[in-house]
Formats: sequence, C-alpha cells, structure tokens
Amino acid sequence: MTATATLLPPTTDLPTLRGRVKALAEHRPGIYRMIDPLGRVIYVGKAKRVKARLLSYFSAKYPEDKAARILHAAANITWDYVPSEFAAHLTELKEIRKHRPPYNQHMNRRRNAAFVTVTHGSAARLAVTASTTRQDCRYFGPFTSPTRALLGIRVLNDLLGLRDCAEKMPVVFPGQGDLFAEAKQAACPRYDFGTCTGPCAGLVEEHRYRSQADAAVRFLGGMQVQPIDRLIDQMVAAAEKQDFEAAARWREKFEALEWLIAALARARSAIEVLTFIYREPGTFGDDRVYLIRHGLVRASYPFPTTPIEREAFRGVIDEEIARPLPPAGLLDHATIEEMLLIMSWFRRHPEAWRRTLPIDRWLVGEALV
Repeated sequence: MTATATLLPPTTDLPTLRGRVKALAEHRPGIYRMIDPLGRVIYVGKAKRVKARLLSYFSAKYPEDKAARILHAAANITWDYVPSEFAAHLTELKEIRKHRPPYNQHMNRRRNAAFVTVTHGSAARLAVTASTTRQDCRYFGPFTSPTRALLGIRVLNDLLGLRDCAEKMPVVFPGQGDLFAEAKQAACPRYDFGTCTGPCAGLVEEHRYRSQADAAVRFLGGMQVQPIDRLIDQMVAAAEKQDFEAAARWREKFEALEWLIAALARARSAIEVLTFIYREPGTFGDDRVYLIRHGLVRASYPFPTTPIEREAFRGVIDEEIARPLPPAGLLDHATIEEMLLIMSWFRRHPEAWRRTLPIDRWLVGEALV
C-alpha cells in the first residue's frame, strides 16, 4: 500500500499576500518576519534585498522546500529596513533572540564551531559540544575541530581525575552518605586505572575535586599550563627506562593537550583582535559606526560627521573601555552567537577590515576610511 502525503492548504490568500509584497517591499537590506494566524512570529530572516527574497518564497515548491512550508504556515509577513547587510545580520539575531521562532534553527547559521563546557556544581564535568544554549556551564573556545578538542579534554580529564560519566550519575562525597551503608564501588574502571578520583562512590573529598576542576578552568583560560608538565615528566621517565611503547603513549597524550593549548590560544587571539571602530557603509548613504570589543558590538550610531557627534561617540567609547572584561577565554552563553556572527562576517568580508580602526587611534583623531 502506497502512502500519499496530505498537502495542507495555506493559512492565507497567497496571491493577495504576494501582490502586497510585490507592491510595497523594496530592494533594500532588511529583516522580515513570518506571522502565523495567532499573531506569533514563526520565522525571522534577513535579506540584502528584501523584495527579491520575499518573492522567492512564493516560487518555492510545497512541501519539498522549507521556504514553502514556512509560507504555508504564515498568515502575514512584516519587514523592516536596515542600513546595510551587516546591520541585517545583527538585527536578525536580535529578533530571533526576542521571538524564538519555531522555524529558526541554530540562529539561521551553520554551526561549524565546537566549545568546551565546564558545568557548575560540586562535581564539575568537562565536555565538548556545538550547543550554546545551556546557562549552567562555562564555555571556552571556539574550536574548529571537535574531534581533536574531545581528545584533548579526555587527556585533561584523565590527568586531573575528573569524571566523564553522564551528568545524571549520582555524586556523593565522603561524609555525605549513610554512615552505616556498605562502601560503594566506582561505576567505571577509570578509578582503578587512576584516571578518575571516583566522586560517584565517595572516594574523593569535595574540596579536592573542586580544586582539580578549578585547575581545569585555569588551564582552559590560559592561566596555567599544568598538568602538561606531568605528561612531560612521564614521557621523559619512560624514555630513560627505554620503555619506548609507554613513551609513545605519553607523547600522544602530550600532543593532544599541546593542540588544545594552541587552539585555546588561537581562539582567545581571534576574539581579542576583534576590537576596533568599524564603519559600515549604508545602502543609501546612511553609514553607521560600530564599537566592537572582543568580538561583540558594544555600541552602534550613525556615523559622526560633526565635532559634537564625534565627541558624543567618544563618550560612549570611554564608558565602554572603562568596563572590565571577563576572565580570559571565558565566554558568555548569551553572546556567543553574536561573537560567531562577527567572526564570520570579517572572515567572509576581508575588505571590511579596511574600514576598521583601533580604538586608541580613533581617540587621537585619526579618521576612518
């Protein structure tokens, strides 16, 4: 028996909606919203030319194309214009954060980056993930190779004795359990191998485990290189004993951790270098100036053309640079998507770098191109 797909009718008069778009929309940068019959935003998109993008929805094939499925679920379309394509990217992200539309996935962006997370709590756990939605984690990265990041984290876990079990695994520290209960055994062989301190069985004190987890955070933040020194000692000791097989294993671990150190340093540098004043030309001459610091847009204003406007923007800059930055390498889950957007923009538009100027040079009066 052959199954046939049931095609749902659109929720609105598509020819009429198309006519409204054709008559009113313009070929300008902007963002648009697909609205369902209950008035909820179900999709937010951006476009370099709003009119062309919206009309493309009406030529998409239903139900094969996602664009057609979104249109069939919509009852209305609204749109706003912005000065430039860069502004459209930023506004789209802001709108997605605000409405959380069901048809938007991963902020409309392909996720090629991975992050190391460190959970909060008494028995912190390190992991590698592409998701940045959790609020109960500290994030480090981004990394371009999730596989190599995972190898490095496995070595770091082993050296510091941190757990890599499921988060739902119960954790108990000495003195927290039943004094008359039988002694527990570790849930996995890592404790017997000496690569986990066994918080699942009350085999490590809470303060000691926290200390090891804090060491991992300092390592990920670039504040210390330990425990890589232990790897070097073990590798040298094995070589001196002419145990070349063991030396090779320790060398593999060293290389995994060495890659992680280098990748973390590159990530921090990539974020730190995104600190400048950026001028973005507007499609209709409505240029804007952006204060970008550590990969985030801290302020945005019409490009200052008079001394008063320039002085006002200087006050915004002075206020921003007076604010302390977060610890090195530590990312805020709420701003990671914007940081990735900024990094991607300047990677895909190398010509945009010519319209940037270091903050200190702008403050002494140097002009932006």
